[in-house]
Amino acid sequence: MNIQLSKRMEAFGPSIFSDLANCKQKKIAEGAQMIDLSIGSPDLPPPPFVMEALTQAAEDKSNYGYTLKGTAEFHEAVAHYYEQHNDVTLDPKKEVMLMMGSQDGLVHLPMAFADPGDLILVPDPGYTAYATGIAMAGAKMHLMPLLPDHQFLSDLDSIPEETAKQAKMMILNFPGNPVPAMANEAFFAKVISFAEKYNILVIHDFAYSELYYDGNKPISFLSVPGAKEVGIEMNSLSKSFNMAGCRIGYAIGNEHAIGALTRFKSNLDYGVFLPVQKAAIAALRNGADFCKESRDIYQKRRDMLVDGLGALGWHVEKPAGSMFVWAKIPAGWNSLDFAYALMDQANVVVTPGHAFGPTGEGYVRIALVQPEEIIQKALRNIEKSGILSSPVQKAEV
Repeated sequence: MNIQLSKRMEAFGPSIFSDLANCKQKKIAEGAQMIDLSIGSPDLPPPPFVMEALTQAAEDKSNYGYTLKGTAEFHEAVAHYYEQHNDVTLDPKKEVMLMMGSQDGLVHLPMAFADPGDLILVPDPGYTAYATGIAMAGAKMHLMPLLPDHQFLSDLDSIPEETAKQAKMMILNFPGNPVPAMANEAFFAKVISFAEKYNILVIHDFAYSELYYDGNKPISFLSVPGAKEVGIEMNSLSKSFNMAGCRIGYAIGNEHAIGALTRFKSNLDYGVFLPVQKAAIAALRNGADFCKESRDIYQKRRDMLVDGLGALGWHVEKPAGSMFVWAKIPAGWNSLDFAYALMDQANVVVTPGHAFGPTGEGYVRIALVQPEEIIQKALRNIEKSGILSSPVQKAEV
């Protein structure tokens, strides 16, 4: 039988992440002990009280039916969390919706608000799910370069007038992945003004809201006056509470946009397992101390990695938030060759920056997802490899 794929599948070819995984597995098969700092998957468990809530709810035989949507208790927990932590008031009935993790919403959003050929403003470098969702909707991307000259914030003034008039949506992500930049109120106020002028729906991906360092707490987009009129914010319990496998998150903000996304999602799935919702409620209501402990752990890892690389002659910026280091690579390399050289010579896996967009060339993303002793081992491997002082060599892939 000749099985033919849809034209849509042309947008979903093999990714650099698959190539890295294949190379990693080949090295492991050859006996190498690989240190994977490429994927942003938390290595730490959720707090005990969250696991207890999940376990207790899972033992209740009545909790195994369809939930269809978020429970009133979950919506109220989200509203309470935002009131307490971000000074944002939400109507839990109209301005909150449950999602199967924030990626679920990010991938499906464009299909709810954009038609084929419509234009969506996207950060470059940006999280790869943005491009996936846009491709599924048949829409087009206009890349907004994130450059050090603008503190890695989107330069709205550089967007052509005609492009702005055509844009239907704008996606933002602060603290970001892969670029761990932080937005301030002045920037968000400018975004709101821009969105009002050109009738653009703003989506702020706030998945790393609880991962910040040196007391530099990021602000919610919705905390800025006027934000609810032009946009929504997406958040997740994956990174903040180490619940990545539970697949639970939420969208909040503009009630018309939330209503449309809720209607769209009601045709796609039957909700999140009720015990997972119970666990999320416990996290949102009682997780403040746990989040502080997590931040302390990640900050120690950040300092060990960045200070250690600096001691080896590779000077990179310390991130103010997120769980990634966005590292400018040594002169003479390109991102792909440098990433493969690290794998070949130091047994350390990182992600080449160009995987997140053309402006990512010249960088690699390093995830803080290993304990300190493993990070220390990665530093020793890099030092022993001599890669930072050896002549540039093109990697064999």
